[in-house]
Amino acid sequence: MNGKVALIAGASKGIGAATAEAFAAAGAAVVIGARDMAALESVAGRVREQGGRALAVRTDVSDVASMRGMVDAALAEFGRLDMAFNNATDGPRPAPLADIDPDEFDRGIATNIRGTFLGMKFQIPAMLATGGGAIVNMASRAGDIGVANLAAYVAGKAGIIGLTKVAALDYADQGIRVNVLTPGTILTHNLERAGEQAQRGAALATPMGRIGTVSEVAQTVLWLCSDAASFITGAVVPIDGGQSAGVKPPSMFNQESARD
Repeated sequence: MNGKVALIAGASKGIGAATAEAFAAAGAAVVIGARDMAALESVAGRVREQGGRALAVRTDVSDVASMRGMVDAALAEFGRLDMAFNNATDGPRPAPLADIDPDEFDRGIATNIRGTFLGMKFQIPAMLATGGGAIVNMASRAGDIGVANLAAYVAGKAGIIGLTKVAALDYADQGIRVNVLTPGTILTHNLERAGEQAQRGAALATPMGRIGTVSEVAQTVLWLCSDAASFITGAVVPIDGGQSAGVKPPSMFNQESARD
């Protein structure tokens, strides 16, 4: 990816930070955005320490001027935009639907659906100016299925999947590919904080018997943005250890593991 420029929204930690570092390791200059400027600068510092190029831009994905400004900063600093990963997410604490505050619900929708829309709205024209590019949006397995007590999150992620498909169709013949990830359980900072017992339970709920890593997600983003995925657009890509394939009871998994 030498000579290319990648933008990552929601890059201050976890999957976003890992993806920014992976893009840089592959040779791309990275423009990273989030609300936490101190955390962003830490990520940018790690990229520079490894010889990469990084620009940190304080960004609120739900704000029009902020998202326009992030793309403008990428163009001003590096002269082009080739790839983008819209990864920011937010929402209310888990609660039954009728107990969710409407303002908190709106916050979840604003970050997930509006933020992804605004990202693509400004990223696409910048990519068209240099002949095209690739965009990956971050949804969740929860965008495909219902999850109790997560009304805003599920609605937001389902909306991202729909937006991705429309954008892919709108620009399929103009050199821009748009795909969406639907991860299952990934070892991010939230699951790390939940502790080992929660991690073991999450692993048992996965057919592969383990949880995913942020590096595995990052490498999937890079692949989807690379020429190796040049005929793939509008795809919903699960990274879930087999969860989307169906249900594999833990006892069955344990029996097969014992035989191995």
